[in-house]
Amino acid sequence: MSDALKTSGMTRLRNYFLTGFIVCAPLAITAYIAWSLIGWVDSWVKPYIPARYNPDTYLPFPVPGFGLIVALVLITLIGFLTANIVGRAIVNFGERLLGRMPLVRGIYGSLKQIFETVLSNKGDLFRQVGLVEYPRKGVWSLVFVASEKETEINQKLDQEGDPLIAVFMPCTPNPTTGFLMYVLKSEIVPLDMTIEDGAKLIVSAGMVAPEVKTKLVTLNGERIEGPLANPPLGAGPQPARSKRTASSRPNR
Repeated sequence: MSDALKTSGMTRLRNYFLTGFIVCAPLAITAYIAWSLIGWVDSWVKPYIPARYNPDTYLPFPVPGFGLIVALVLITLIGFLTANIVGRAIVNFGERLLGRMPLVRGIYGSLKQIFETVLSNKGDLFRQVGLVEYPRKGVWSLVFVASEKETEINQKLDQEGDPLIAVFMPCTPNPTTGFLMYVLKSEIVPLDMTIEDGAKLIVSAGMVAPEVKTKLVTLNGERIEGPLANPPLGAGPQPARSKRTASSRPNR
């Protein structure tokens, strides 16, 4: 067997291994995270389940995920009861009781406001992805642009016609940590990518970038999105092309 054939065989084996690793690694990591989450919830919930309702008492092996199911049912039931008048009165009483505790009321109030903002539909947490020159001129950082809201900071520092906007600059590879900055609207370069695509770009350290679509505007002002290609055979002339050709001809 020649050296060329040996090199070709090793190259194929390496490519097969890398392909299998790319397929198996995300599945293994996802399964590990899901299994760890299920085990963590079970360790918290199962000790409070009565023995006669716990299937681990009757079976010779533990049932994974039973505590998670019980937790989901209880949370849904609490949400159903809170939506009623009696449940809302009980929750308000508990909140008033917590409001009298100096240290607890601050923690509870902050956490409740964060969860209401993130999980409810009362407002958008982030509405757009943008670029800001940071930490110096010529260096651009990816930021998540929050919705424009009138705050005390805007009243103190806003310029006429160029308001300050709160932006969150996440850190790589953990987008849950970062810096909150107030930047002039004119200094933010908006991007067309979604919040999910921006988060993927941050987590992957720039290796997973969203696909860029070519965008054009016709003479009628309509926006064209998607890759450009020649029209198929037999297709009629495009309105925008015919208008542009007609307008480019000299008048005779």
